[in-house]
Amino acid sequence: MNPLFCPFLSSTLPHPKPLVSPSLTTTRPSSSPYPPFLHISAIRNVEDKLHSTFYATPTTSQFPEIPTTVITAKKRPVPSLLVTIFNGLDDFINNFIGPPLPPSIDPKHVLSGNFAPVDELPPTECEVIEGSLPPCLDGAYIRNGPNPQFYPRGPHHLFDGDGMLHSIRISHGRPIFCSRYVKTYKYIIEKRAGSPVIPNLFSSYRSFARSAVAIARLLTGQFDPVNGVGLANTSVAFFCGHLYALAESDLPYAVRLTPDGDIKTLGRYDFDGKLSMSMTAHPKIDPSTGEAFAFRYSPVRPFLTYFRFDAQGKKQPDVPIFSLSCPSFFHDFAITNRYAIFPDIQMWMNPVKMIIRGGSPVGTDPTKVPRVGIIPRYAKDESEMRWIDVPGFNIIHAINAWDEEDGDAIVMVAPNILPIEHALERMDLVHGSLEKVRIDLKTGTVTRHRLSQWNLEFAVINPGYLGKKNRYVYSAVGDPLPKISGIVKLDVSRSDRRQECIVAKRMYEPGCYGGEPFFVAKEPDNPEAEEDDGYVLSYVHDEQSGKSRFIVMDAQSPDLDIVAAVKLPTRVPYGFHGLFVKGCDLKMD
Repeated sequence: MNPLFCPFLSSTLPHPKPLVSPSLTTTRPSSSPYPPFLHISAIRNVEDKLHSTFYATPTTSQFPEIPTTVITAKKRPVPSLLVTIFNGLDDFINNFIGPPLPPSIDPKHVLSGNFAPVDELPPTECEVIEGSLPPCLDGAYIRNGPNPQFYPRGPHHLFDGDGMLHSIRISHGRPIFCSRYVKTYKYIIEKRAGSPVIPNLFSSYRSFARSAVAIARLLTGQFDPVNGVGLANTSVAFFCGHLYALAESDLPYAVRLTPDGDIKTLGRYDFDGKLSMSMTAHPKIDPSTGEAFAFRYSPVRPFLTYFRFDAQGKKQPDVPIFSLSCPSFFHDFAITNRYAIFPDIQMWMNPVKMIIRGGSPVGTDPTKVPRVGIIPRYAKDESEMRWIDVPGFNIIHAINAWDEEDGDAIVMVAPNILPIEHALERMDLVHGSLEKVRIDLKTGTVTRHRLSQWNLEFAVINPGYLGKKNRYVYSAVGDPLPKISGIVKLDVSRSDRRQECIVAKRMYEPGCYGGEPFFVAKEPDNPEAEEDDGYVLSYVHDEQSGKSRFIVMDAQSPDLDIVAAVKLPTRVPYGFHGLFVKGCDLKMD
């Protein structure tokens, strides 16, 4: 959930310049046909705090000519003089100049309890403590989330932690758990410096003094934003045969799960030089065609750009949306068989104001009328883009959308965030009101139905129904957000009869909280299978015992019965988005 950080600073350089750091020694064959694609693996056990070495080396036969880079980080690196000076300035600002921190950016509050970071954990075999793992779960469940490498010097927002992937790989019912940082440019530079260096978007610009220090770090060469400043902490996507850790402030970071369950970072990936700027953390992968649809948003024109990747992973030309007249906050979108749908909500971006006056880069405008932009999904330009007002409809995440049979209307299902002004700073005051919205494309008429009274967000569907008409939604229950106290299953077809749409639920035990669910079909390749014939997965943490579990729920049972539970060898902090990847797809990666 990390919004765009100045995309004109996040662009990649022409080949053959490396994508890690200009100061690092890199060799690259001049005849190599591949884009800069680095594999950075950590040979260390963080819990033992051993000497750390990061290598950029080939990993698969698909990328035989990858540049070789070696970066060494001592156990406790001695900060340089510049780093020491700027750290001292940070401490002076925090202690004597900066105002008291509100709870939303006070690390003592933000990183308390199970929001606190954990160390990396190498592949570790786990115990199945209840039931047995279904055969269809041969593969891996991977969830992303923020996990700051260093304790913050000053303000810290929940969205600003370094990305860490928590994976449970299952083979023949045997689970192996692993937690690894995504080895981003930011992670490596700060690991080498021994302290935070690259400013975080949501927390580093809360006053002019802090903004000045951040700019001074840049001007003195402590980091190079051309190599990326993103955290890769928001989501995970698998498309075109590869796995990516994503955050909308940077290019995707390609990652790979090894046969023994470890997680390796391969590097920033620019799709053969055609993706020069950041992209959404929520690409949509059409299960029928294998295509991936995506976008980026920016504080400068064009404020929104739509693009797609074909089934072979080739990025297609950008479609800039110049009809958007001011920068807006676009975290997610939806696709149907015919259209891409963009929610233009009452949140805007103003990084210049953030740097000069201090504060969050994202604000709200209560006078703005929310609307949706609808464009043909294979559009080559924005000539057919339509904007339709949907007053009061502010969504951060889209669950699904589809075309009606006659082609004259589209339907979208998404949680409406109430009130929107608290979406980023006071999530505990937010209520997610799940809605089904029908838009008549001939008349522009909008019809909305509320699906439940519950506080619902972080919802998913059977991924085989993305872009198609679906019946069931599996949603997390806010208690309050960002904590999640249970999972509910909704039948969205009941909204046509004005009925409560919740048809099954599982509330966790007192003191236990989970994350976003994920649905896995029993027979994903069987076109005759029922939509809800499968399992719902999630990590769950017990705050009283300090233990975490991986649970598997029967999606068709009225109580979402637990059919398997795995005791995890470490605490899994609350995080953001994840997915399940089949074992056969992991072998392809």
